[in-house]
Amino acid sequence: MKRIGIALLLFGTACAAATYRRPLERVASMDPIHASAVYDSRAVSLVYEPLLEVDYEARPYRLKSGACDLPEVSTNRLVYTFRLRDGVRFQDDPCFPDGRGREATAEDVVFSLTRLRDPANASSGMWTMDYVDKVEAVDARTVTITLKKPFHVFPWLTALSYSAVVPHEAVEKYGTSFGQHAVGTGPYRLTEWWRNYRMVFARDAAWRGWAALRNPAPYDKIEYVVVTDPSTQWLMFLGKEVDGLGGIDRNNWDAVVGKDGKLVPSLAAQGVRLFSAPTLQVMYVGFNMDDPLLGKNKKLRQALNCAFDAPAWKRFLNDRVEPSDGPLPPGVDGRLETPFAYAFNVEKAKKLLAEAGFPEGVDPKTGKRLVIPIALGRADQGAREEVELLQGFYDRVGIKLEPQFMTWAAYLKAVSDGHTTLFMLGWVGDYPDAENFLQLFHSKNCSPGANHGNYRNPEFDKCYDEAMAATTPEARQAAWTRAQEIVREDCPWIFLYFPKAYSILWNHVGNYHLTDFPYGTEKYLRAGK
Repeated sequence: MKRIGIALLLFGTACAAATYRRPLERVASMDPIHASAVYDSRAVSLVYEPLLEVDYEARPYRLKSGACDLPEVSTNRLVYTFRLRDGVRFQDDPCFPDGRGREATAEDVVFSLTRLRDPANASSGMWTMDYVDKVEAVDARTVTITLKKPFHVFPWLTALSYSAVVPHEAVEKYGTSFGQHAVGTGPYRLTEWWRNYRMVFARDAAWRGWAALRNPAPYDKIEYVVVTDPSTQWLMFLGKEVDGLGGIDRNNWDAVVGKDGKLVPSLAAQGVRLFSAPTLQVMYVGFNMDDPLLGKNKKLRQALNCAFDAPAWKRFLNDRVEPSDGPLPPGVDGRLETPFAYAFNVEKAKKLLAEAGFPEGVDPKTGKRLVIPIALGRADQGAREEVELLQGFYDRVGIKLEPQFMTWAAYLKAVSDGHTTLFMLGWVGDYPDAENFLQLFHSKNCSPGANHGNYRNPEFDKCYDEAMAATTPEARQAAWTRAQEIVREDCPWIFLYFPKAYSILWNHVGNYHLTDFPYGTEKYLRAGK
């Protein structure tokens, strides 16, 4: 009750029409090159602009201009020419002479990307520059980026907040505290930051983009409040202290969504709207392929996939997921749509177990049930319920899962060091291309890289490399198809599910769309239907 009382005192009983409020996790830094978490990028992208932007309304996703127009690409696919748009200006700040902001230049783009790729800055986004050979200013508004070799998804990387244009004056003036300031070219300015409490952004009426948006009533303020407890968030939403929730807690599901999958009538009558959409996310249980048992026994891995009861898991998660049929979620360019051969099938799981050398789940060497440890990075009630459900699935085929609960830090280290047998993780796509997901299986990315299970298959690597070198979409698709077929047959993961996104908003928020790329999208919202 005390926490709720504080929230009521601070935020009042209703949201002002010109202020959009929502809960957000703690933001660590407003420095674009350190915006590694989703919530960091959300805050950064209100103030800063990357070179390009993901179109807010287009489905399937596509890129549009950001600080720069869409680039021209050379015939050899190595040189990208970006041109800054008219009116891209840094906001007023004491770092500039007389405190007046100035127009951004090509040299600012060069400075920002050079800073991003500098190892001394230890940016979590430095990988976005791995394919870049050089960045050069051609004239005051033109930049060329030359790649070391063709990389067909490179433009998507320039839409990440890491590529945002920053002024050298601010970096020089604020030094190590630059991440506490925000001096960008974007639609909002950071006006208040009570760390771990709230952030307030005020609309910059001088931003060049408002006219193009044709939004008659943009929000004058965006306010992020740090409230991580789902129960408190829910009560704040009901009290109209926040305008929306970006997710629905499992414990509140029945109060929001009826058995028909629609918003419950009582909330609809009050003016609440429910939004739902697929996501670019995949959840999985990874096999440590260096494990002497699992790594060498493909039949066993296939059996474990067949024993995973996807329909029961979907019911457990309130139908908020779709069963996974491979490594690529719906909406990803290049996704394989054929049926997965090792989808839930108990009888097939038992047959494969016998072929793997473990009839009825019994290890013939010991005469006892096969015991397989599974590492988990949290020990809360939700994690315990999930692993109990998994244990039930594998009990059916005679296998005993043995949970190993760890702190998140210890868990990540154990996975990275290869000290697990099974581990549960997820992947959120940075862009909607097969490459972003299939990189998780290339041998060059073995742990501590994103290939945490240390899967190695030369045939897969060959297909992946062919796709990356392909000069036509048809050749690339053929290579991606074969790569997915190999992974689905090898089963280096137990393919769990693809999460669906849900959000709820009060109906005075207009022009809202669920998106996998919510960075800076508050500028599109309309205060009023």
